[in-house]
Amino acid sequence: MWVFLNNAMLSIVAQRSQPGTLLVRARSAGDIERVFPDVKVSETPTADYRYRAEISAEEVARALAAQVRAIDYPNFKATVRDAGRLHAYHDVWDVMARYQEVKHPRDR
Repeated sequence: MWVFLNNAMLSIVAQRSQPGTLLVRARSAGDIERVFPDVKVSETPTADYRYRAEISAEEVARALAAQVRAIDYPNFKATVRDAGRLHAYHDVWDVMARYQEVKHPRDR
């Protein structure tokens, strides 16, 4: 699962060796800690996601539910303060907009 927040982007997958535990991954330093401030994050410079933390599925679910409950904006992109992150998010938005057109073209 990819999760795009206004101050963090996370990739969350099962930790195969530990049932009930998820591997929360990030490409940018601090992204995991912004959502999970009390977890231990490891850094592996050669990994596809440089930053990783093993977190219980319950803790991940609670944190993501809190993020959803805190939504108070009508436009997500307008809340992204980091210019580099905003640019990257616009790139993702554009790719997915093109994908939508391939899957469901507008009537011309």
